[in-house]
Amino acid sequence: MDIGRARARQVLVLSTSALSPAARLRGLRPDWLSDPKVWRTEVLAGLVVALALIPEAISFSIIAGVDPAIGLFASFTMAVTISIVGGRRAMISAATGAVALVIAPLNREHGLGYLVAAVILAGVIQIALGALGVAKLMRFVPRSVMVGFVNALAILIFMAQVPEMHDVPSAVYPLIIAGLALMVFFPKITTVIPAPLVSIVILTVITLAAGIAVPTVGDKGDLPSSLPIPGLPDVPFTMDTLTTIAPYALAMALVGLMESLMTAKLVDDITDTHSSKTRESIGQGIANIVTGFFGGMGGCAMIGQTMINVKVSGARTRLSTFLAGAFLMVLCIVFGPVVSDIPMAALVAVMVMVSFATFDWHSIAPKTLKRMPTGEIAVMVITVACVVSTDNLAIGVVVGSITAMVIFAKRVAHLANVTAVTDPDGTQVVYSVTGELFFASSNDLVGHFNYATDPDKVVIDLIAAHIWDASSVAALDAIETKYKQRGKTVEIIGLNQPSAQIHEKLSGELVGNH
Repeated sequence: MDIGRARARQVLVLSTSALSPAARLRGLRPDWLSDPKVWRTEVLAGLVVALALIPEAISFSIIAGVDPAIGLFASFTMAVTISIVGGRRAMISAATGAVALVIAPLNREHGLGYLVAAVILAGVIQIALGALGVAKLMRFVPRSVMVGFVNALAILIFMAQVPEMHDVPSAVYPLIIAGLALMVFFPKITTVIPAPLVSIVILTVITLAAGIAVPTVGDKGDLPSSLPIPGLPDVPFTMDTLTTIAPYALAMALVGLMESLMTAKLVDDITDTHSSKTRESIGQGIANIVTGFFGGMGGCAMIGQTMINVKVSGARTRLSTFLAGAFLMVLCIVFGPVVSDIPMAALVAVMVMVSFATFDWHSIAPKTLKRMPTGEIAVMVITVACVVSTDNLAIGVVVGSITAMVIFAKRVAHLANVTAVTDPDGTQVVYSVTGELFFASSNDLVGHFNYATDPDKVVIDLIAAHIWDASSVAALDAIETKYKQRGKTVEIIGLNQPSAQIHEKLSGELVGNH
């Protein structure tokens, strides 16, 4: 296989070197520069996402207790910056509800200056965590947790739309139904224009032409009329300030990274492509630092808008992410009055469709549940329950992962078995140990030996076992000690190289002399 790859690389190098400089330059161009279809898809996807970002950013600003412009500025700077420095193409980062919930108490108690300072510090922490390789921990997130994460996100996206359907004029409901119908049936006619964009435009035209009085984007808050101006946070640069903002910055950094890396992994699966999670972690940090210096409230990856961009609109490049942020400011500053007239029902319909498309319906199908191990189902349900009950994706992922590890440890612990065979002449007994020896399985190991009645020579055969930790070495030392107290000798054989290394290093150092 390595030879085949080497030959393939050689052929690629030779074929590339044979091309003219202009041809080689064209080969290095992004897809959206060389393919008009990709360009059109990315531009329209960016426009749809920008429209969907506006009410979300305003809502999250309200949660954080800041002016709507602060959330909109954050969405603009996050999207534009991450499109350049991020690791996951086509993923949307902007102001989010999770970050808003974390920093709201800081803004309430100390003011906007401290909030902005915390955003900058959170970005620094994210860069440090990214450089330290924290992103590699994503490999320990089980599939059942990932499925629970996705399903919980779909539920949260839908639940976030419920207030927009409560205590509203009756005209809102047929508008939402019409929007959903357009998004379902319009792609059967053509996919050149994203169905969500068509739905938003048609519903806006209908409400304006017919004079239908329904809640609009403008009802959420005033849109900014100018670009954000960079500057330092208005706080005293003292240790007291640092100690005040540090806990909030750390919480924001962790929550933001967790959501961003989980979203990046989800997009990897949807697009069958790989992204650098380390680069994404560092990119999120840089984006938050830039956002802080522009007076924004910070943010992270947005699952809803990302699904609109990737799954609904079909975007695959950084251009859509960049344009989402750029269009957001253009729409607010240049077309503010028009955008303010967009009915919220149109955006609610888009987000309901996103929630439906995001949910993994196969995971709850009767056939799937019938075949799936009970532990896997339990982990998925626990993850969903934690996320939905706390509105915190990070808590759900952590609790789900810990639950999965406990179930795995319990399952593997039962795979360690001990069988004894005594020689016919009665001078030696051989204990064959099979399975994985670690803290959960080695605790019961000591009780499988007959110390009083065994012959004078005892052989412990570990050829079919593996030692993973100090608990297992301590258990073997305890077994040897019990036999020596009775004047019997113990020989341990069959250790593989890693097991032998850990046993040699720790044996005799873990059991005290009494």
